[in-house]
Amino acid sequence: MKKVLFLIFFALILVITACGGNTEESKETEGKEASNETEISETTEKGELVIGLIPSQSEGEMETAINKLQDELEEKLGRSVKIDHYPAYNGVVEALNYEHIDMAYFGPLTYVIAHERSGAQAIITQLVNGEPYYHSYFITKADAKWGTLDELLEDKANIDLAFASPSSTSGSLIPGVELKERGVFRDADDHDFATVTYTGSHDITAQSVLNGSVHVGAIDSAIFEARIRSGAINEDDYKIIWKSERIFQYPWAVRPNMDAATIKELQDAFISITDEDILNAFGATAFTTATNEDYAAIRNAAIVDGRMDDDLDAK
Repeated sequence: MKKVLFLIFFALILVITACGGNTEESKETEGKEASNETEISETTEKGELVIGLIPSQSEGEMETAINKLQDELEEKLGRSVKIDHYPAYNGVVEALNYEHIDMAYFGPLTYVIAHERSGAQAIITQLVNGEPYYHSYFITKADAKWGTLDELLEDKANIDLAFASPSSTSGSLIPGVELKERGVFRDADDHDFATVTYTGSHDITAQSVLNGSVHVGAIDSAIFEARIRSGAINEDDYKIIWKSERIFQYPWAVRPNMDAATIKELQDAFISITDEDILNAFGATAFTTATNEDYAAIRNAAIVDGRMDDDLDAK
């Protein structure tokens, strides 16, 4: 009987030992798995950063600057950076909305719509001579007979007018609101001008005015002045006949769930940029931080103009 009890007791010890061994092995395995998950998470967090840009100028005009910006951000962030052009404003908004990109550069009007749709966060904007503001201009050729917008509108039935993109803040929204308030413009199909066209970008608007394709064009003041500084256009060839109130500059916005550490890294990286090719491409003399509250006036203008519920490419 004693021998039987001894065998049972010995068997129980073996079972307990085996279970204990499996527990330690399980803990070790779980530890390795947790470590791997942490490594994967860190790798994902430091994975490729994708930035989308809207067509404020012709893509060829910005190629050198974009390549330089991409290289500089990669060096400062310590990660791969990819910068893509989007041919339409709506495309970059949807890309940010569905997190196909991490960051977007677009006009203030497009930003307030992106914030409304997906919670995009403005974190960076540009400075021009120390100020984070720009204006909308109406420009004509220097030898045009009109000295002011009032004078031009006296001849409105004979005027060919150009906007930039339909979703441009300075190239469409703000000058369009001005003309609506003056009672000469309802929309692209209902107006008092000879013709109204959309060139698609500010540099093409400037060229269209210069070559006589249109009499007057709406343009971003910062881009206009940057092109003068770079020698792309000659200031003496143009005349500014109208200037809007100040507009808060174009934002660089990130997806709503981006972590604070990455946002700070991006802000520091942009603020440290001094390369003139990069700055001129964005009509800037430097970069600074921005917040959603900076775009309240544009949001109000968009609401008044009925833009917030419209499809960006249909306006």
